[in-house]
Amino acid sequence: MVAMASEDPATASTSPLAPRDGGRTPASGKTFLGQPRGLANLFSVELWERFSFYGMQGIVLLYMYFSVTDGGLGIDRAAAAGIVGAYGGSVYLFSILGGWVADRLLGSERTMLGSAVLIMLGHIALALIPGVPGLAVGLILIAVGSGGLKATITNLVGTLYSADDPRRDAGFSIFYMGINIGGLIGPLLTGLAQQRAGFHLGFGLAAIGMAIGLTQYLLARRNFPDSVHEVPNPLPRNLYGRYIAIGAGAVVVVVLAVVTGLLTAENLADVVVGATIVAAIVLFVFLLSSKRISADEHSRVVSFIPMFIGSAAFWALFQQQFTVITIYSDTRVERDFTDLPLLGDWTMPISWVQSFNPFFIILLAPLFAALWTRLGRRQPTTPVKFSLGIMTMGAAFLIFLPMVGTTAVPVLWIALIMLVATMGELMLSPVGLSLSTKLAPKAYPVMMVALFYLSLALGTALSGSLASFYSEDNEGPYFGTLGAVTIGVGLVLLALSPRITRAMRGVR
Repeated sequence: MVAMASEDPATASTSPLAPRDGGRTPASGKTFLGQPRGLANLFSVELWERFSFYGMQGIVLLYMYFSVTDGGLGIDRAAAAGIVGAYGGSVYLFSILGGWVADRLLGSERTMLGSAVLIMLGHIALALIPGVPGLAVGLILIAVGSGGLKATITNLVGTLYSADDPRRDAGFSIFYMGINIGGLIGPLLTGLAQQRAGFHLGFGLAAIGMAIGLTQYLLARRNFPDSVHEVPNPLPRNLYGRYIAIGAGAVVVVVLAVVTGLLTAENLADVVVGATIVAAIVLFVFLLSSKRISADEHSRVVSFIPMFIGSAAFWALFQQQFTVITIYSDTRVERDFTDLPLLGDWTMPISWVQSFNPFFIILLAPLFAALWTRLGRRQPTTPVKFSLGIMTMGAAFLIFLPMVGTTAVPVLWIALIMLVATMGELMLSPVGLSLSTKLAPKAYPVMMVALFYLSLALGTALSGSLASFYSEDNEGPYFGTLGAVTIGVGLVLLALSPRITRAMRGVR
């Protein structure tokens, strides 16, 4: 799940942010499933962070638009979906900031630790501070913290291994399994807590989960090489004032925009979309106009442009599991069951549908990995995989159409839709970050990774903007149009794939 589960495992061990020497591996001592002991700590942090992240995200939209009498805030449903999309997009924008802080101020380990604390405080704010103030404080802290943790934790896994350690790939596979386990369990438990005792208990469970992972990490923090505390490119102290002023200025601009009504809940997702597009254009222009890149590198950057657009289109649909599909599960899915063994009459929590994706990831990821390994050099090129993933995601939206007009949609129908969407994710997400590192100019490796995250930010924010057009009355045109357009994007990318592959200059 995005980011979310298999977006994170995008072979980040190859990230240019990772130590150049690949870190080190303890020669002896206790191990975790045959891996360095430090992996257990990072596995736990990531599992509980994903538990809290997806557990909270499974119920926060409902919290916003449910009526006050039902424990919610009574926010307009379209505005609430836009806030969720903007929040999700901001996580990826803040991951760029988190990478900068790690590289220039604190180092990866301290940045990750501070980010985890911010995440926990954000969930506590959601659980304890009532009303819109608690929502605003909580989402801001979680977005900043999640971005910082996302930017650093996979690099910390890389420090546990030397570059030629044969356990490296297996270690990352174990680590990423923690992502999906957390993503699977989080919505199940917080959704059940919300249904039985209210939203704030659900948010409290997310905070407790993050606290568990953080506590275990602190107790075994010493199991890392000293290199994790190093700052790769320290910011000169004489520049501190300049960057503090820039940060303060940005905060003032945002506050003024809110106070004057330029930035509202209704247009928040659109603002994030616009900011992300501008940032992406600036980065592409900078790279393509730089004299520090070779002709081959210039061609590779150009080849990434259609991939960037395709990735954004994919995530614009996929991330609607947290906006439109959540609303759909609330209003259109039959979740009431009668005479169940041991349970009797039972209503499935709305957020449980969000556990389908990590379940299918756990089930299917090994099969996809085995397929690509078996095909070897005969497997499709990355542009073709992207195309197939995008078209599969579009097809998932078309599966909604047979249920238009149905009074109560079976839960298994949503499971089928998420199965198809997950298959699309497995063809696009695991290779996306890896591709950005392969196409990156030597002089600007981090900027290409930033562009990949910007495609995720753009798609996620778009999922919130698009949600404003959805209603039960127009679900046929909504799902049909978005599905058809996305399939069209995939077909265009497929037609261009031979030219894109040539422009990648040897990168497959």
